[in-house]
Amino acid sequence: MPSDARSFDSGLLTPVAAGHDELVGDGAVLDALVTAEVALLRALAAEGLVSGDVAERVSHALGWQGSEIGCRGHGVTAEELATAAVGGGNPVIPLVVRLRTAVADDDAPWIHRGATSQDILDTALMAIARSAVARIIGDLDRTADTLGALARAHAAEAAAARTLTQHAVPTTVGARIAGWERGIRRAIERLGGVHGELPAQLGGAAGTLASYVDEFGADAASRLPRAFAVELGLRAPDAPWHSERSPVTELGDTLVQVLDALGKMASDIATLGRTEIGELAEGAGGGSSAMPQKQNPVASVLIRSAALRAPQLGATLHLTSALAVDERPDGAWHAEWPTLRELLRLTLGAAAHAAGLAAGLRVQKGPVARNLALTGGLIVSERLRHALQPLIGVDRFAALLAGPGDGLAARVRALPEAAAFDLDDLLDPARYTGLAEEFATGGGDTERDS
Repeated sequence: MPSDARSFDSGLLTPVAAGHDELVGDGAVLDALVTAEVALLRALAAEGLVSGDVAERVSHALGWQGSEIGCRGHGVTAEELATAAVGGGNPVIPLVVRLRTAVADDDAPWIHRGATSQDILDTALMAIARSAVARIIGDLDRTADTLGALARAHAAEAAAARTLTQHAVPTTVGARIAGWERGIRRAIERLGGVHGELPAQLGGAAGTLASYVDEFGADAASRLPRAFAVELGLRAPDAPWHSERSPVTELGDTLVQVLDALGKMASDIATLGRTEIGELAEGAGGGSSAMPQKQNPVASVLIRSAALRAPQLGATLHLTSALAVDERPDGAWHAEWPTLRELLRLTLGAAAHAAGLAAGLRVQKGPVARNLALTGGLIVSERLRHALQPLIGVDRFAALLAGPGDGLAARVRALPEAAAFDLDDLLDPARYTGLAEEFATGGGDTERDS
């Protein structure tokens, strides 16, 4: 018998999200579904289409606490609803039955009045996304601010840049960190835009609002979606989007971009923290079940695990949402729910871990300097070529580089043609970092300046 028969997924195999995913858990989704039902009734009351007393009685009976908190006193459990949802293919159908029995008989007919299951479920998922995205943005802001300060602190610290795994030319530690920061800030910008555009959904049986038009008239029906959105703090939709799923794909794409940016940072940190490189270290490493000496880069590993899963989830949304058929698709809509929820879940966890990772990240100056010197000066060979090859020719320059690596400086100093140069400057990797320091401090970032 399972140790917890009531819970299929408590995060045991998704440690990146464990402890950070309560905003998108089944309990939160259930509360959001009830909140959407109550908000619809409150919108009817706000438009004068039902008595305000009815709305207040139902709000009280179902535990309405406002759109930001949600309904939590409804008495329905996620476990019972999940089982009951099988018969109709979605949880809203059995939920409506339970909610109608939880309110006064005279008020029950106003629960779910004129709506369809998709209105409630889509709206609930947008409300869940709104709360989750707000938290993600907060964690990303903290991460970017920390990285920006770290980049400025190490703006001029020369380090070996690597291309195709090999030493290339010098860069600075700060320029590398600032690259991570820029990626995260770009993701924050896009996520903030999406956050403000998450719409409510209200279209009725097939997205025509026909039931509301028939009962209340066209003018009242056209106003109701906006009133519904206001109750929930969501954007008023231009029209029902039952099978026009851009709100979902745009949100999914942006979450993938966030995880891309965090995954890039985590991948670099894990690589640069390898024992033989050692240029960066996490604030607190994780242990091993077999090797007591290990300090594993656990935060980086967890963030990377989320980033590796994200593109496939984003692709699934495009296969389901973007290609939805008819006025409600047969299965594509249903496949969308757990996919979007998992993307939110992974991003919540990765963003939280990223904030902690950035706060504890340590630059190991000794290994940075050691690695910069590993090639005995060859890391500035591009600069040497520009300066010396016109004077000594291609063949002599090739021979200059081909000698023992640790003697490159001496061979350069021995060249009569090099006498006109400041050789200390010419051979110093820290004097060949281009605009790296400016990029690290923002001085060379034209996008930021604009």
